[in-house]
Amino acid sequence: MGRAALAALADLHGVATTYSPSADRILPVPDSTVVAVLAALGMDASTDEAVRRALAAHEEATRARLLPETVVLWQPAAGATTPGTSPGAEPVPAPAPKGGPAPTPAPGAEPVPTPAPVNPLAALPTGTRVRVRTEQGGLVQWTARPGAGGTTAGEPGRRPHHPPELPLGVHALKVRAPDGRRDGATLIVAPGRLPEGPERAHGFLVQLYSLLSARSWGMGDLGDLGELAVWSGRTWGASFVQVNPLHAAVPGTPTDPSPYRPSSRRFPDPVHLRIEDIPEYAYLTGTARARAGGLLDRAAELRESVLGKGALIDRDAVWAVKREALELVREVPLTPGRSAAYHDFLAGQGQALEDHATWCALTEMHGPEWRGWPEGLRDPRSKETARARAELIDRVDFHSWLAWLTDSQLAAAQRHAHDAGMAVGLVHDLAVGVHPSGADAWAQQEAFAAGMSVGAPPDAFNSRGQDWGLPPWRPDALAASGYGPYRGLLRGLLRHAGALRIDHVMGLFRLWWVPQGCEPTEGTYVRYDAEAMLGVLVLEAHRAGALVVGEDLGTVETGVRDALAARGVLGTSVLWFERDWTGDGLPLPPARWRTDCVATATTHDLPSTAARLTGEHVGLRHRLGLLTRPLAEEQAEDAAEVGEWLAYLERLGLLPEGPGDEEGAVRAVYRFLRRTPARMIGVWLPDTVGDRRPQNLPGTWDEYPNWRLPVADARGRPVSLEDLVASPRLHALMSEFVPDA
Repeated sequence: MGRAALAALADLHGVATTYSPSADRILPVPDSTVVAVLAALGMDASTDEAVRRALAAHEEATRARLLPETVVLWQPAAGATTPGTSPGAEPVPAPAPKGGPAPTPAPGAEPVPTPAPVNPLAALPTGTRVRVRTEQGGLVQWTARPGAGGTTAGEPGRRPHHPPELPLGVHALKVRAPDGRRDGATLIVAPGRLPEGPERAHGFLVQLYSLLSARSWGMGDLGDLGELAVWSGRTWGASFVQVNPLHAAVPGTPTDPSPYRPSSRRFPDPVHLRIEDIPEYAYLTGTARARAGGLLDRAAELRESVLGKGALIDRDAVWAVKREALELVREVPLTPGRSAAYHDFLAGQGQALEDHATWCALTEMHGPEWRGWPEGLRDPRSKETARARAELIDRVDFHSWLAWLTDSQLAAAQRHAHDAGMAVGLVHDLAVGVHPSGADAWAQQEAFAAGMSVGAPPDAFNSRGQDWGLPPWRPDALAASGYGPYRGLLRGLLRHAGALRIDHVMGLFRLWWVPQGCEPTEGTYVRYDAEAMLGVLVLEAHRAGALVVGEDLGTVETGVRDALAARGVLGTSVLWFERDWTGDGLPLPPARWRTDCVATATTHDLPSTAARLTGEHVGLRHRLGLLTRPLAEEQAEDAAEVGEWLAYLERLGLLPEGPGDEEGAVRAVYRFLRRTPARMIGVWLPDTVGDRRPQNLPGTWDEYPNWRLPVADARGRPVSLEDLVASPRLHALMSEFVPDA
């Protein structure tokens, strides 16, 4: 097969034929991978003749079209720069520290130029009639003329023509050229950038399941989240609480505990419900009340097993008890007002909720692996599925009701946060993808690339690459739908959020696709329309009045951080990775940190601050056989790195407690973060009590209890929410943020 022709076809569809694992290397992508990825995008490239036909078909389609399927226009924003990336280019990533982000350029350094994106409307032939039906119901029309940035220059002395101002939103665009060609597209009009948000804010980062109170049913719930928000807002002046993804999980025994591999990102999981806070619970009577009392006893046993006996969080056991209670509560009729609110929710969520609830009902009959269901049920739009939905209407309604209850409690938690004075409130987390057997993958099959999985390429620190087992969205399907699935997802998540964290935010630009049956080393990058992805994101966040935080740790291609910052998307900066990578490699002075970020000492995938300072994380990896070098060598390197940071903190006057004081060193780390110009500072809640256990240890499955650990103290003893608020260690640390406390 002619590689040049295959490469040309791949380039037209955003599929890379080379990649750069390091700054000085460019490796080819196997032809078999390129062919497989193009097939997942609906393109036959299996033979030379097939490639020629595909190239000819693309050329013909391009000649026929006047517009791309989705067009993005940005409203002017004061001080905003114009982001963009060169189409078809494969930027060479800067070398990244182990597990950390790409180097941070020094202030004043020459920024990487990013060409302005082409405005398709400005390139329309002169005389083209343009018609926009806005989502608000209005009609805007104009005729393309010279001088509007199009293909011809304006006549001397003639005022350039500009189209009428369009409202923010997602509109229907139709055009008719003078030669008779007609075309249509989805038009997204977005604000030029998001507002900057609080000038200075601090808050807690926590995995909600890990935070148990005296009222929890074996794992942290939305009632606990509301309590944490109110206490931290009123007591410590906190502006936000950031939680793990609360997405719906795939049912099973055992359930996949990872919140980053959900069944649906669109709807939250009812396992997070506080049962007693459901209004109908108070009206249980007779036998139902007695049964509920027995369930409370079982819930207390689950709670005691974790907090009192040190057992792992058992999500499946928690859900079994809660589900039984919910079946009882559902028998209590809704009041007229509650019934009206529920029906408003159903109407507002529409087809997306009906699909989700139908999938949940079908799993009760056929299990969660929908590809093994009776053939007709594998298609959400089939007659068989419609028939099954009608037959299972009671169970479909049950799961819709659960979604409403969970949404209501999320709304209450955000309301409590704002009432406590929080400027931001809840920061929700968007996982990078969904489980291939889950509800979203079933309901939106046309939007996902069949036979593909998202991962990461090999690099200097992981020669085998990574396969995350998450099917990627098809960029062509998103564009053809006007980014409907993406818009719906964001709108649902932002309903009750003051901010949204986007895991692996680089995925808005490109993702590493791995064909089924291949090693991660045999994958390739597939590019997305970053202008459209960002346009939808900024529009939906603007409408919700929410901030956006991008998790941009790791190798980040050139121009991505600039493009995100230009649109007001905050980044993520972790202390241990912030060094002068372009200079002497020493810790980056606080004044040189970027302003538009969330600064923190750690994340859920990294060692806690106490573990990092004591070297406990190296010992843990050694015990699990995860080290790639001798223990002594790893320990020496880690001790040198920590020692360098501690010496620097001491030189800055941030470690008055002196060497050897673990609590003082943790406080010094957060004192340092307070000296940076970062808009938001995130305090990892387990750090406040000296927890040394990571919530997730990448590279492990059964070897380590990922996503099942409660917050614990320095000795590994579980700490309840009530213990936390009374902790002298927490008070000493948080007093650094509220000196007069």
